[in-house]
Amino acid sequence: MYEKNWDLEPEGDIVPLTDPKVSEAIPAHDVLAAGFPCQPFSKSGKQHGFRDSTRGTLFFNICQILERRRPTIVFLENVRNLAGPRQRETWRTIVEELRNLGYAVSDEPTVFSPHLLPPELGGAPQVRERVFIFGVQVGRDRAWEMTDLPTVVKNVPRDGFDPQSWDIQKYLTDDREIEDLDKFRLSASEIRWIEAWDDFVTTLREDGVSRLPGFPIWADHLRARLPRGYRDLPSWKIDFLEKNKNLYVDHRAAIDSWLTRWEGLAGFPLSRRKLEWQAQDMESLWDCVMHLRPSGIRAKRPTYLPALVAITQTSIYGPRRRRITPDEAKLLQGLPHDFEFGEQSHAASYKQLGNGVSVGAAKYVFENGVKLFQDELLQSARHLAGISRRVGRPAPRKKLSRSA
Repeated sequence: MYEKNWDLEPEGDIVPLTDPKVSEAIPAHDVLAAGFPCQPFSKSGKQHGFRDSTRGTLFFNICQILERRRPTIVFLENVRNLAGPRQRETWRTIVEELRNLGYAVSDEPTVFSPHLLPPELGGAPQVRERVFIFGVQVGRDRAWEMTDLPTVVKNVPRDGFDPQSWDIQKYLTDDREIEDLDKFRLSASEIRWIEAWDDFVTTLREDGVSRLPGFPIWADHLRARLPRGYRDLPSWKIDFLEKNKNLYVDHRAAIDSWLTRWEGLAGFPLSRRKLEWQAQDMESLWDCVMHLRPSGIRAKRPTYLPALVAITQTSIYGPRRRRITPDEAKLLQGLPHDFEFGEQSHAASYKQLGNGVSVGAAKYVFENGVKLFQDELLQSARHLAGISRRVGRPAPRKKLSRSA
């Protein structure tokens, strides 16, 4: 991809390139921008963090480059869950390591999503919250003194921009121009699942429900009695079960009629017996953007899309009854229209995009990081030569306090 689109030839795998014996392979540079594998931290993974024996440790390969070359700026990106409650030790380790290497970084993660930026600033209609870490080389002692730094940007719309003003249709290709359109159309089974739940939405509307509930609707628990022993379940599941019961009791006749028409959703996979309605006052699922998720069919207004992922959950645009194409998805990552995937499968292209970084969001955070650290960047330029001469003498390591 790099060679095809930007005429850049990657040097190779970071692991052997950061071996101390060949560390000279990494040239001197001003900015190190990097993403390390997200699976150890992602909610869709096992969340082992740095305990992951292969992927999770690549952060330390990045640190080896920083220790050897001391670039002025380090700019890292990862999934939102990197700073989640299950990764507190991981986050603390990252901050400690960067400060011990002389980089001033905030205790708090900078989180941002491209759907919060207007299009003229590089925004895109995709909810893609990511953690960004912006650090400036100021020397180890000063890095540990600068512990009250703010986040680079706040995770809010820029200058009052309304994310609901996005219109995903503007990013879609005319169906007549898609050569292999049938590959993106929904299957007969998928259409049946959606038709059933679309009938559910219509049924409740006709029964006087003006706004469908936002909690997950579980067909198997639309009943008047709660299952035996349900009080032993987690509190969140008890809450959903009780809400499903109340919904059924309030609209028993209508829901019974719907279940009869669809034979109780017989033959539907478990994940297709659930609906997550996030579409507010939309009239039909076919007017929405949909995601066929392990947790159910999720429907939302056709403004911005859920995050592109590297697995088979490509967004469905209801009005056209098809999934978005890789060429459409690339625009959601800020890639240009003339970006080429080459001769590879659609699955490989979706995976690459799902693992990619939103160009507009990264640019926005980076520019604001430069503004925030403007004084430190000037001072860093003056001290950089002295710092580089001391690289071979590691200083004692410091630790963050538990309250940090």
